[in-house]
Amino acid sequence: MLHRNYITIFLSALLIACGCSNDKDPVVNPDPGTPTNPVENNPANTTYSPAFAGQTRIGGLQTNTGYEGKVITSSLTSPWGVKSLPDGRLLVTQKAGTMRIVTVAGEVSSPITGIPTVNPDGQGGLLGLCLDPEFSSNRMIYWVFSEASSGGNQTSVAKGKLSADEKTIEGAIVIYRANPANPSNLHYGGRILFDQTGNLVVSTGERSVLQTRPLAQSVTAALGKVVRITKNGQAASGNPTFTGAGALPELYSIGHRNPQGLALNPVTNEIWLAEHGPRGGDEINRLKAGANYGWPVITYGIEYSGEKVGAGIQKQDGMEQPVYYWDPVVSPSGMTFYTGNRVPEWQNNLFIGALSGMHIVRLAIENNKVIGEERLLEGEGQRFRDITQGNDGALYAITDQGRLYKIDKK
Repeated sequence: MLHRNYITIFLSALLIACGCSNDKDPVVNPDPGTPTNPVENNPANTTYSPAFAGQTRIGGLQTNTGYEGKVITSSLTSPWGVKSLPDGRLLVTQKAGTMRIVTVAGEVSSPITGIPTVNPDGQGGLLGLCLDPEFSSNRMIYWVFSEASSGGNQTSVAKGKLSADEKTIEGAIVIYRANPANPSNLHYGGRILFDQTGNLVVSTGERSVLQTRPLAQSVTAALGKVVRITKNGQAASGNPTFTGAGALPELYSIGHRNPQGLALNPVTNEIWLAEHGPRGGDEINRLKAGANYGWPVITYGIEYSGEKVGAGIQKQDGMEQPVYYWDPVVSPSGMTFYTGNRVPEWQNNLFIGALSGMHIVRLAIENNKVIGEERLLEGEGQRFRDITQGNDGALYAITDQGRLYKIDKK
């Protein structure tokens, strides 16, 4: 489906007349476009006020460069994670517990075997993945999955070697389990990436149920957290020290609900995170070592019943504010920063798959603040689960309905 958007001469003249500034740093972040009215015009679920200007409903953007979103294949089955291989093909996880390799021409491999059994019930399954920085020589893959155990289910991390014939994962082993286990089949989190030090960063959910929700604030539980571990699953050196008896050494940040997006900012090398709020309150956060992101004490959302979450507060000392939030929700999932040059105004912008929103979010960011938002591929009617940048500089996105899109300059 083709998408071509233009800023009109009339709008430009109007902005100049009203004295609106469009100055942008031409090196760090090329002009992403001039924000107009916010893209969100549906009523919010709450009457909560943002902590600062631009924290929500920022002005809308339109991409000037002609681009297209092209379906490469529609034959995937509930894909969840996608990453580009060194040769440009794409490695995809499927929720039921298999991996596939897809060429940019849309050819899909047979299922890759050798993966430990996943529990695909509810929101579980084979989730996010990443490649070892030395994949070209060691062929190691790391992934997150929901694992059944005697205590219920848990978010687990495994690793293994992609065989030379690409038909199986050799020597697969579970290296980390987020305790405690719980019978819930919801809110696993599930994204994983390598940071600049060569350690793994993994997001875990608080498992949704009222019994486990408070554990997002507990330093003795790995639920509702971002953890930082070695390739062998041990706590990484240099992790922050959390106060409290029994604090887990792998904790990097706490107070998360269901974080399904992780991305490394190409300019600052900081890690950014997207997490699902309840009814309202989806968040984009810039991760800081040792920080508390507040769930369930502070939130810009409410319960699905319409009741307040806890005391119904949005700010508290010692707890981080989101860089940006949505109300109503878009259900942000996998995300990536654009580092290509095919579409100049996208450079260093953050792209996020939206599930209930059924579009791809584009956020322009300057000085760690969102300055504009755009919705891509809105007319496709797809739940966008993950997005990555390919070796060719294009964006590739997968949907729950089984599609793989290439998004690039027309």
